[in-house]
Amino acid sequence: MRLLDNYIAGQWIPAGPSPTLLLDAIHGQPVAGADASGVDMSLAFSHAREVGGAHLRKMTFQERGRMLKTLALHLMERKEEFYKWSAHTGATRTDAWIDVEGGIGTLFAFASLRKQLPDLPYLVDGDPAMLSKGGTFIGHHIGVPKRGVAVHINAYNFPIWGMLEKISVNLLAGVPALVKPATLTSYVAHAMVKEIVASKILPEGALQLVCGGARDILDHVGFEDVVTFTGSASTGLKLKSHPRILSENVPFNLEADSLNSLVLGPDAEPGSAEFDLFIKELRKEMTIKCGQRCTAVRRAMVPSSRIEAVRDALKSQLEKVPMGDPGLEGVRMGALAGLDQRKEVQAAVVELEKEAETLLSFESPELVGANWETGAFYAPRLLTHSAPLTAEKVHAVEPFGPVSCLLPYESLDDAIMLTHMGKGSLCCSIATGSESVARQFVVEAATHHGRVLVLNEACAKESTGHGSPMPQLVHGGPGRAGGGEEMGGLRGLGHYLQRTAIQGHPDMITAITARHQPGASRPESQVHPFRLHFEDQKVGMTFTTHRHTVTETDIVNFANVSGDHFYAHVDETALSGTIFEGRVAHGYWVLSKAAGMFVEPHKGPVLLNYGLETCRFTKPVYPGMTIGVKLTVEEKVQQEKRSEEDVLKGIVKFKVDVTDETGETVAIATILTMVANKRQDALVGEGPQA
Repeated sequence: MRLLDNYIAGQWIPAGPSPTLLLDAIHGQPVAGADASGVDMSLAFSHAREVGGAHLRKMTFQERGRMLKTLALHLMERKEEFYKWSAHTGATRTDAWIDVEGGIGTLFAFASLRKQLPDLPYLVDGDPAMLSKGGTFIGHHIGVPKRGVAVHINAYNFPIWGMLEKISVNLLAGVPALVKPATLTSYVAHAMVKEIVASKILPEGALQLVCGGARDILDHVGFEDVVTFTGSASTGLKLKSHPRILSENVPFNLEADSLNSLVLGPDAEPGSAEFDLFIKELRKEMTIKCGQRCTAVRRAMVPSSRIEAVRDALKSQLEKVPMGDPGLEGVRMGALAGLDQRKEVQAAVVELEKEAETLLSFESPELVGANWETGAFYAPRLLTHSAPLTAEKVHAVEPFGPVSCLLPYESLDDAIMLTHMGKGSLCCSIATGSESVARQFVVEAATHHGRVLVLNEACAKESTGHGSPMPQLVHGGPGRAGGGEEMGGLRGLGHYLQRTAIQGHPDMITAITARHQPGASRPESQVHPFRLHFEDQKVGMTFTTHRHTVTETDIVNFANVSGDHFYAHVDETALSGTIFEGRVAHGYWVLSKAAGMFVEPHKGPVLLNYGLETCRFTKPVYPGMTIGVKLTVEEKVQQEKRSEEDVLKGIVKFKVDVTDETGETVAIATILTMVANKRQDALVGEGPQA
């Protein structure tokens, strides 16, 4: 048996003298012991703020993203160790894959977001606001890492994914974490944190761990901290009402277990692909992790005429799911995380049966390599209610296990109303092949759900399913589900950044944001910027090209080369009643001509131009007008080498401002160029160079 030590202030603190025994969910023997009574919480918070936060805030988004990628690769190489610990929780290999590799996959996902972020320690948010007529006073928004701690109080069902999906976000944002896993399965999270600490990939203070009871953990939070909790709605409410949370206005993200729904569309007849998908999804939701998922389906809505067909089809599917020791070949359903959890599920079913009736149950089926006395097994059970629109308990009581309620409906409006009666859920799904049904359902059901899946034959092969939150999308839900949001790609960073409006002269805002702002100085470069290496490019540096007088021949030639014979370019007789005064140059000719004027043809540090980020044609260009280009360095982002043979390089965004003889802009675009570094031995990610 392993006694779980706690990682605090750079030291492993031994477990206290009275550890809680944590038992194997299959065979009942002790696996670990946890006691956090010796942890100095005040020290943990001060270390995170003063040491961990200071290290992370010095790093740019690029450096933090690469750090997450390195960590993900490191953990993936050692995943089998985590699978061994996960097996003690009653999870099958498939169940553990969601936890282990799903969690590590979230690290990879957030690491990749660095490609969308600046080479700065803080976020430049949105577009500038022009606050004065003369353009000498503008505003912008930035997001700076909070100088606090991300306190994560996690649930027992996914000890690894629950931790990594949270710390991926706060670490990328530049905020340290203090993780408190649920004691019951804390040995799994402990094994991973042990490996993370040993790797020395994260800076000191970026991650700390408390295993066991930590009753005073919220006594130390302040307004710059962020608290997240995953678990029951009742516990979440107690924590959210903590005096320090209220008095310090501490952001609190609650993700609570909810009564999620799966709806069989009115068009999905037995024998259809969508009917079969519905049955498969419901079977998965009842058996994966033995039904212990915050997203698991607790209520399944079915047209009243198909109740028996669904019951029979589900029975046939569930009979093929062997239960027992998940370490044995062929076992597809394990146990609940502990005997106490089984008692809670049994009590919830008893409460439900005061109002509902059991439609399908498997009384003590034969277990493979295990027994009902020592293992925390619970067989799948399906209940029903004949009048669900007047029911109460089926919309309020949640058995956190392999239990669902099959509820009949008469119309799609009734089905939508039934989903609403859960008073807020993390997710719901509908199996339908009808676009009109999908549209009506999603629009009307979305108000009460954090996520809606439309499942049909066309997406089934690649669909991640009802119960799989994705790091690119928000995970959370309104009402009973907690009202919080986790992950969500770039949106998730906002929880850990202080969004601040900044105001000043465009030159000052440019200096702060490392992004050239409208109205800021544009010092003329004496050298063509395509002759300069990445380090020598300066934000705001501008190169003014020669000018060209547009001719009708230019327009005719481009029409012939491009095949663009739109009437405004080639037929002056068709312009009556249009906005054009005469034959007008193609917008793409203007952009192509601009490229011809600003591109330096000789080989140099610019490796390639690979696209446009923005492009607008703002004024018609007619024959006889004279155009020229101002090419300005707008923003820079250093990249890392992908291999030893790769060239060290960065991305330079150039603003292409095409003006006519009056100085008025006729086209404006942002081009993306890849520019080699002068120093190929330079450290990657040395920060912005304005």
